[in-house]
Amino acid sequence: MSLKAVTLALALLAITGAHADVSAQQVADVVWNYFTQLTGNAKETMEQIQQSEISKQLNTLFQDNSYAGDLQKKLIPFATELHAKLSQDSEKLKEQIRQELEDLRLKLSPYADEVHQQISKNVQALQLKLSPYAEELRGQVNQNADLLRQQLAPYAQELRDKLQENVDGLQASLAPYAEQLQQQIDKNVADMKEKLAPLADELQVKIDQNVEELRQQLAPYAQDVQDKLNRQLEGLSFQMKKGAEDLRAKLSESAEELRQKLNPYAEELKEKLRTDAEGLRQSLGPYVEGLSGQMEQKIEEFRQTVSPYGEAFNKQLVQKVEEMRQKLGPYAGEVEDHLSFLEKDVRDKVASFFSTIKQIEN
Repeated sequence: MSLKAVTLALALLAITGAHADVSAQQVADVVWNYFTQLTGNAKETMEQIQQSEISKQLNTLFQDNSYAGDLQKKLIPFATELHAKLSQDSEKLKEQIRQELEDLRLKLSPYADEVHQQISKNVQALQLKLSPYAEELRGQVNQNADLLRQQLAPYAQELRDKLQENVDGLQASLAPYAEQLQQQIDKNVADMKEKLAPLADELQVKIDQNVEELRQQLAPYAQDVQDKLNRQLEGLSFQMKKGAEDLRAKLSESAEELRQKLNPYAEELKEKLRTDAEGLRQSLGPYVEGLSGQMEQKIEEFRQTVSPYGEAFNKQLVQKVEEMRQKLGPYAGEVEDHLSFLEKDVRDKVASFFSTIKQIEN
């Protein structure tokens, strides 16, 4: 097995070992990432892989029987074979897309002005459709950040009140607050993820609608080459939907980062409560005074970071449609985006593989 194949197998073993339920999306990410990395700068990438932590785990992974499940036995040969075909398929696909675009441009050239106007109308309609979602995302982020701030603030005040009370068993009286603070952080972040996730689904519906409208608008000018137009629109749809999935992932990752930034405050409180009772009040005083402000700062940083995601996503989608207009123009440059079609094919094949596996299991 080549080093490339071994490294890919290692990555796949890592995700199948780390997760009970391995998804087609995870496998497709691994296969595609390794293909793009290894073709981008093969020598440098291979050197990095050889020095990476995943390569250091080689013997452990292959010697550990817990990785030898039926899924891995079927998945790794499939994925490594798919990876091996990518370079060859890439060159073939690039030439195919180049010829398809050339035929499509030739057919559209007598209607260049009309095509330009239709795509411009589509861009304007897309901007109108997307604008409410950017505002909705900003509103959701602000609302969730305010809610989290409001729900965490009382804990700092209650801790101050407890510290001012001259009671025995201060440690015992404060212990529940540390656990409750941890639970409140986890619950609020989980709720935030759940509320933000549906926005990506709604955006994918809008993408489907917009691409279908563009198909109908351009169809009269692409008679006899509808299949080539459809191919380009499929690539456009894939890129736009991938952007929606990236947005979903960024929202989830940002919420998780916020949780990781807030959790240490609960952990620090637990740690301080383990100190001797005599020095507890002196140790906790400065910490509690700054607790509320520090948590609010982290929440505000999250709000400022995530709120603009909607506008950035809208610009990205509009840019994709603009790129489609340029591709269909008479003076478009060489084909360089064939990789999006190749990636779509990879993800479709991986999804089909998982679907087949599930049917066999059932």
